[in-house]
Amino acid sequence: MNDINFSPLWLSFKTAIIATVIVFIVGVFLARVISRRDFPGKSIIEAIFLLPLVLPPTVVGFGLLVLFGKNGPIGKLLINWFDLQIVFSWYAVIIAAVVVAFPLMYQSAAAAFQKYDANLEYAAYTMGASRWRVFWTISFPLAWPGLLAGLVLTFARALGEFGATLMLAGYIPNVTDTIPLAIYFAVESGNMEMATFWVIIIVSLGFSAILWLNWWSKRSIMKHSIEKNT
Repeated sequence: MNDINFSPLWLSFKTAIIATVIVFIVGVFLARVISRRDFPGKSIIEAIFLLPLVLPPTVVGFGLLVLFGKNGPIGKLLINWFDLQIVFSWYAVIIAAVVVAFPLMYQSAAAAFQKYDANLEYAAYTMGASRWRVFWTISFPLAWPGLLAGLVLTFARALGEFGATLMLAGYIPNVTDTIPLAIYFAVESGNMEMATFWVIIIVSLGFSAILWLNWWSKRSIMKHSIEKNT
């Protein structure tokens, strides 16, 4: 254990943070646009968004491999235009984390935007407020508890992604070796001590994230109750 390489920890944190930022922005935008509107095909679109949540990660990884491989539509385009190969690169780790974590953020954001009374927004519109101002002063603050829950779950999911990452990025030391991959290959090589070390690390991180979220939720509920009774 004296020769521990902390690259998996740094890579996992970097991947989870970048993926969470991307998923939060895209997920909140799409949830805000789609959740309160009814249009033909809405159920199909939302089913596609949530599909990675119910599919095995290896199936998601296979789909990404087909899309981003050398002969895939997106992969071929990126190679020809930008000389950029996604498969077996750190970009593949990011893409896998974004895709598998996106449903959690979208679902949380959609539920958060549907939870409060939409008449508050309509009242602001009638008073001349712009859509941008209504979003930042009314929609976002009211939906924030749900958005925060989605944010924490997204980070935890991106941190623990394994199957799709292995399919698309493979295991390359110091390049794609996230903590879940490090655990798997440590067990494969019989290094149970190293595997146990990384298991303790990732379990501690996940537990801390959920514990903090529960604490914050209870604190927000208590604060809301006090404000309501005063």
